[in-house]
Amino acid sequence: MKRNLQPMRGKILFAGGGTGGHVFPMIAVAEAVLQLRHVEVLFVGTERGLEAKLIPERGYSIRFMQVLPLRGGGVAGAARGLWRAAAAVREARALLLIEQPSIVFSAGGYAAGPISLAARTLGIPVALLEPNSVAGLANRLMAPFVKRAYTAFERCERHFSAPRVLRLGVPIRSGFQRAEFERSIGTAGLRVLVLGGSQGARTLNEVVPQALARVAGEVEVRHQCGRDSVSEVERSYAALGMSGRVQVLPFLDDMAGALGWAQLVISRSGASAVSEICAVGRPSLLVPFPFAAGDHQRYNAEALSLAGAAVTLLNADATADVIGALVVDLLRNPARLAQMAESAAELGRPHAAHEIAADLLSLAGIPAGEAPYAPENLPNLPRERDNDRPVFRFSEVR
Repeated sequence: MKRNLQPMRGKILFAGGGTGGHVFPMIAVAEAVLQLRHVEVLFVGTERGLEAKLIPERGYSIRFMQVLPLRGGGVAGAARGLWRAAAAVREARALLLIEQPSIVFSAGGYAAGPISLAARTLGIPVALLEPNSVAGLANRLMAPFVKRAYTAFERCERHFSAPRVLRLGVPIRSGFQRAEFERSIGTAGLRVLVLGGSQGARTLNEVVPQALARVAGEVEVRHQCGRDSVSEVERSYAALGMSGRVQVLPFLDDMAGALGWAQLVISRSGASAVSEICAVGRPSLLVPFPFAAGDHQRYNAEALSLAGAAVTLLNADATADVIGALVVDLLRNPARLAQMAESAAELGRPHAAHEIAADLLSLAGIPAGEAPYAPENLPNLPRERDNDRPVFRFSEVR
């Protein structure tokens, strides 16, 4: 039986997480919501996902639930996962009855399914984000029940009712905007940005230095390799005689600035990565992670390639010789690089987070109104913090 929950004030519950591809878009929408309206924001995730670290760091409240994966553990693992999921739905209902959110925003990941299903049983509207070209399992299961599906790629939309789909792009952090592409190659050489992600990409870290050594005197490189790979990557470039032309970084605090500097980006093709590249408008050589769920990184990359914004190279083909040859070809053809940059910019949706936030507030029945806070002051918003209120764990609910 559905319950008609009447929240005393506007509250939006963000459910999901696990990887950066789930967590960062979720944070981007939450911050955009707060720029439009002073509402209460609450996150629900798992303790083993990145949200356990990233959400509290930003001053938001988070509640944790215990959910097991349905895949990867065989029949027995799937059975355990289903049993835990059923229990999690009951526990999710208890939390929702306490918190009484106006709407649930599902970003995918282990916590998203039980919360979204519980919300549906209580009559709370659910909106979901599918940032990839291949819909994740939780989003496919919830597809018939959501009030809105925010997408970035047409390919995934077959799972959702057409009137409920809004293709607004992937919500990304503020600060990304189109930057003029420098067509000429300067005396320092082609500026190449290599993105291995926060954890590093082993293929890129091992192969790209060898590939770029083929044009060592014609490139300037910034290589973001992940915290644990800095020494190894630095040694690789040094052995190839490129130390003076390369900056090796564990991570990038200013991704928008790094993309604006680049004339070519070599990267994996997660949804957030390709969205940030397109928001700034940069040509890219994309090497999809081959074990991504549903091979979604390959489809993400191919969507950019079909639009003329990128070159896609499958991981199995990503040898030093092949990458080196592609870089040489692009280096010798600056007009093609400029056209790829233009095509990428045409795909860019730097304001996706705000467009999604405005629609989300409308679905929740909360008027956007005037922004009560300037975006630059957003990190200092007075928010409910977990040290003021105990972290809620679903195991505490009986």
